[in-house]
Order: sequence, then structure tokens, then C-alpha cells
Amino acid sequence: MNKVVLTADRPSGKLHLGHYVGSLVHRIQLQKDHRPYIMVADVQALTDNFEHPERVAENILEVTRDYLAVGIDPHKATIFVQSQVPELTEMTVYFLNFVTLARLERNPTVKAEIAQKGYETSLPMGFLCYPVSQTADIVAFKTDIVPVGEDQLPMIELSNEIVRRFNRIYQTEVLKEAEPLVGKVGRLVGIDGKEKASKSLNNAIFLADSPEDIRQKIFSMFTDPHHLKVSDPGTVEGNVVFTYLEAFHQDKEEVAALKAHYQRGGLGDTAIKERLNTTLQTFLAPIRERRAPLKDADLKEILHTGTQEARKVAQITLQEIRTAMHLCYF
Repeated sequence: MNKVVLTADRPSGKLHLGHYVGSLVHRIQLQKDHRPYIMVADVQALTDNFEHPERVAENILEVTRDYLAVGIDPHKATIFVQSQVPELTEMTVYFLNFVTLARLERNPTVKAEIAQKGYETSLPMGFLCYPVSQTADIVAFKTDIVPVGEDQLPMIELSNEIVRRFNRIYQTEVLKEAEPLVGKVGRLVGIDGKEKASKSLNNAIFLADSPEDIRQKIFSMFTDPHHLKVSDPGTVEGNVVFTYLEAFHQDKEEVAALKAHYQRGGLGDTAIKERLNTTLQTFLAPIRERRAPLKDADLKEILHTGTQEARKVAQITLQEIRTAMHLCYF
């Protein structure tokens, strides 16, 4: 039997290369012989956009457009909108009883995001508890595999803890643990070299960026601050240009040769940035071309159909959860 795969993205902006290496590339491969569910996570996006819901709403179609542009097939994958599957919300309420405040506060991913967003002194509970919502998303479809970035591994760990506790308390096997699948590159650093590539930090190359924007961002990339002359030996560790070349350049032997040349001196930053520009322009051009003709009406129909399919599956799981919890009164 084909395994069930669940992935999701918050519609707080268009998707970028970090999303591609961390998850999208897996989705494209896994849709060939697995059962993929792809969620547009608007409820989770509202945890830090609740004052501006229009930002979330206007990006739902943009994220869906990116999905199709990279090669996700809506005939093979069920693409749906989180808020339109209310069964997920009910599951979240139940699962809140299976995790403590202290456990949520220890989550390293959440702790990092709290600091990044300046929530230390005023933390919305919706934001703190969104890993519990993710648990509902995962278990609703009896998910086997969750492709994630390396920074999301604590989320899967917490989800599986809730699953085990639920099954133990109610002496059932209704809920299934999921296995994370991390990309080879995992967490793609931002073009500034300081943080992971992120929509909110504006340090990413987006799948829909124009050729001019791509080139401008590449030439602003962090390299080796001590590589002042072409003849100087350079450092490749922490050099963002080489990080992106390793992730996207097809000829790995050429990348190794470029790194060796840079380290011994005689290869300038401009030259390696030009090489990366050629690489990324070649990679992103067909994605941009597939994205352009996609119409809003067609995207809405895909989301509507996928959401109906997702609800049917989630309703079955929710009924099993209610039965295990003795909540079937009528």
C-alpha cells in the first residue's frame, strides 16, 4: 500500500528556494508512488498574522500557484485549505489535554521563533500551541511520512509523543506515529548568511522572482569577508554562494573544483556569483514559465475539490477519536 505523506506551508508569502530543498523536492518525488496531502496552513499562519488576516487570504492562491509551478500534480496530490477542514480544529482541542505548558515551552523550534518575532513578553497562546494543531493535521490523515526541514524535527517528535499518550490512555491504536523525512540540504541558509531562508526575514530567493531580482540577490550574498583580492585564498565554510551551488548546481564535480580553486586563491567572488546566477536562472526559468499562465479560477477549483476530499478522510479519523474518548452520546 502506498504510504500517506502530509506536508504544509503557511500562506504568509510566496514560496522560496528554502521551501524547495526542504520539502517541495520530496513532494514531487513522493507523489509518484505515495498518497500526498498538501495543506495550505492558513490557521497556523494566523498565529502571527491575526491582526492582518488579509495577508494570509491573499497568499493562499500564490502558494497553490507555486505548488503547481514546481511540478506538484493536483490529480495525484490532495491540496486543501486548513481552515476549511473544521475537524482539524476539534482534534486540536482534544489534543491540548495531552501536552503540558512546560513541554510546549521547551520546544526549541518554537523558542527560536518566539525570540525571532519578539513574543518573549507577550506570547499569543495560539502561537505557542500551534505544534498541537500540527499534530491534528498529521494524524487526521493517518500520515506515514512528513517531509520537513531540519528545524521542524522537534515538531514531529512532539506530535508522536501526543499520539503515544493518546493511544496508551485509551488503549487503542487509532492514531499513528509519523516519520520525518529531511532533505539532503535540510535547512537552507538565507542570502545574508545569518539565518535560515525566510519569508519574514526577506532573505530568500523566491520561486517567482524575476531574473533581475535573482541576480540582484545573488550579488548581495554573503561570501568570505576576508577574501579581498582575487589572488587571496578564500573560505568556503559559511560562504552562502557555495552553499547554494552545492544545493542547485547539477555538476557536483565542478562545484568541488570551484571550491578547491577558491580555497587556494585565484577565483573571485564575482566569478562564483556569476556561476551561481547561471545555475539558478536555469533552474527557476521553467518554474516561472509554468507559474505565469495559472488562473485564479482554476486554482480555486483545485483547492475546493481537494478540501472536500480531505474533509471526508478527516471526518472518519475524528469519529474514531470520539469513539476512543467515549464521546459518542447519540
